[in-house]
Amino acid sequence: MAVAPTVISATGTHRSVAALASSQRVLLVIWALFWSIMAMVAVQEQLKNSHVRWWEPLLWEGSSCAVATCWMLLQRRAKRRYAQYLDQPLRWFWYQARWLPLLIVTFVGGIYSIRHGVYALTSETYEHWPWPYIFVYEGFKVVMFTGLWLGIIFGFDSFELWQAQRRHLLELQKTLAEAQLSQLKAQLRPHFFFNALNTISALMHVDVERADRLLARLGDLLRASLQTSDQELTSLREELRTLELFVQIMQERFADRVSLAWNIDPRALDRKIPVMLLQPLLENAFKHGVERSVGPVNIAVSANLEGESLIVAISNTGSTLASGYRYGVGLTNCRERLNVIYDGQAALELTSDPGGVTAKVTLPELKS
Repeated sequence: MAVAPTVISATGTHRSVAALASSQRVLLVIWALFWSIMAMVAVQEQLKNSHVRWWEPLLWEGSSCAVATCWMLLQRRAKRRYAQYLDQPLRWFWYQARWLPLLIVTFVGGIYSIRHGVYALTSETYEHWPWPYIFVYEGFKVVMFTGLWLGIIFGFDSFELWQAQRRHLLELQKTLAEAQLSQLKAQLRPHFFFNALNTISALMHVDVERADRLLARLGDLLRASLQTSDQELTSLREELRTLELFVQIMQERFADRVSLAWNIDPRALDRKIPVMLLQPLLENAFKHGVERSVGPVNIAVSANLEGESLIVAISNTGSTLASGYRYGVGLTNCRERLNVIYDGQAALELTSDPGGVTAKVTLPELKS
């Protein structure tokens, strides 16, 4: 189903924001689980050591978590700056790795400052290995820790980028389809009104009164067409009303040469179909059946539901399909519009037999 570009844009933006928020929540949950597991492992390892109080492993892991979280928030804050390099993984990792020296210094300085501060509040001294050893040991841990989380972050950011590009591509495809449909409708309406004016022109010097009635009905038809000019879909009920206006025009010209029968399933009247889809088919029935026949012509319009599909058929006597017949402007536009709106699931078929020609349209139900 075609959607207006403005609606697509708003919907796409809403979905984009929702997807980003969901991704960030998942990353936050993983981060929280990671540090919870680290704290539990640290507590469990120290339970057998009677010289370590219960709060000490929590302090050690808590200080590491606090400083690491600050760095994580800074990295997320600078996320957009490096997003342009997500399609170049080595470059992306290099720009992140440039901060490692500063990260190591601030991480070690931060966690040990917190630990020394808390121990000082308890009037105790926090004892640890010499600083050179600490910086080498903690630095190695920081590199391993950073590599792990940068890999996770790169995966999340790349997925977000892929999702955003995919949504953008879908929006472009829908916008292109909308533009294509507008172009097809713009081609169809002049073609239709040109043929209607030709019909009126043929009567201008023969029967002025009839030509006047035709102009009035053409005005009604033009008004109905303009009312649906900004729509792509309409109900079968409204489409049939437009067809009746067209039939009134054509019957004025061929009053003694054509009879028309309607066989419409009431259950199908509310089904949505493309605007002005059936008019070119009915116009062809008059053009190829009535105009080219010297005898009376019967035209039948039927619409029925078969399962979830709507089947509309317009048949006429008085003509057959010539060998190598090619679709004209109206039928070509109908097929192209059906292909765009129904993504290749709809069908338009022309069949011929000794009794005449039938144009059959099969329309699956559109899912909103």
